[in-house]
Amino acid sequence: MKDKLITKNYIEILAANFLLFFGFWLLMPVLPFYLAEVFDANKTTIGAVLSCYTIAALCIRPFSGYLLDTFARKPLYLLAYFTFTAIFGGYLIAGTLTLFILFRIIHGVSFGMVTVSGNTIVIDIMPSSRRGEGLGYYGLANNIAMSIGPMTGLFLHDAGVDYTLIFCCSLGSCLIGFLCASLVKTSYKPPVKREPVSLDRFILLKGIPAGFSLLLLSIPYGMTTNYVAMYAKQIGIQASTGFFFTFMALGMAVSRLFSGRLVDRGMITQVIEAGLYLVCFCFFGLSSCGWLTAWSLQWTTYFLFTIALLLGIGFGTMFPAYNTLFVNLAPNSQRGTATSTYLTSWDVGIGAGMLLGGYIAEIATFRMAYLFGAALTVISLFYFRSKVAPHFHQHKLR
Repeated sequence: MKDKLITKNYIEILAANFLLFFGFWLLMPVLPFYLAEVFDANKTTIGAVLSCYTIAALCIRPFSGYLLDTFARKPLYLLAYFTFTAIFGGYLIAGTLTLFILFRIIHGVSFGMVTVSGNTIVIDIMPSSRRGEGLGYYGLANNIAMSIGPMTGLFLHDAGVDYTLIFCCSLGSCLIGFLCASLVKTSYKPPVKREPVSLDRFILLKGIPAGFSLLLLSIPYGMTTNYVAMYAKQIGIQASTGFFFTFMALGMAVSRLFSGRLVDRGMITQVIEAGLYLVCFCFFGLSSCGWLTAWSLQWTTYFLFTIALLLGIGFGTMFPAYNTLFVNLAPNSQRGTATSTYLTSWDVGIGAGMLLGGYIAEIATFRMAYLFGAALTVISLFYFRSKVAPHFHQHKLR
């Protein structure tokens, strides 16, 4: 008989995770328009402002992993969640770009802490025999929020809704999520004697090769979530790009029907490799849309949304597999560090994608930015096949 996965605790942390990411991603595609209209920022400045959030999250990630492996996890989780939620109120009173950047940095620090602690707690409360499947559904909550959040934000923006109300929607979502998070019950973790502080208490050294592969993959993902609306507008696509995120969410939901179970059967590297092939195709296709509009705007629009669906399947397949890969390289006492290293790699790429996407679009076009991103996915694929997969099979602990 299978160990029980769906419990009250698991549902509560799934809801808390979904609402946190929904509140954040609702703002993400709207912020470039907000910064351009309210603060008259150019594309390079917008990229810098957006990426300072990720850089701040990146700076706290390694320390948050160490703290979670050392102290009680739930209080740290709730403190970070509350701070993250409160900053949405700060955005409402940010009257200058400098103050906005300051709030953005604080938001990034709290995001870095809350995501590592949430990921670590969900691993603690689920049966290890169903970890791949459990992480798959947990990741699905993230990914659906990452998809329908931007979609909702863009629909509100396109409908002419005031920016203040959009910020309030994000604040409300995270407040409800905080209530769900406070209901999660975690088991008592007795204090344990720690080894002297060393580098591997902050970064999972055995996870560095996989982290590099994931970083290369997340750069074009960061470009997509932040700039696909501007890209579509630039190449003349008339349909609401909110649907791009709708199809992406659908693809991620479809991927969860099979990816988690395959991971639990031990097919971790095979699942990642299959996802990498699909994502490579998608980013080359995304870049080609910039040229295809001259041939047929209607068919290019269909192609764009097909790419969104396939991107969702590709990334949705890889997320739980990558997460499990990092956890399986670490002893149980370093779960927080493993999760931190996984998310740090992802955040470095997202931040770089925001900066590079804005910069390349400024000096060239968004289609060239996506072509550059596509080339990075090819490098990631070959690096994963030649280095990461053999390294994982040699060093995995379970």
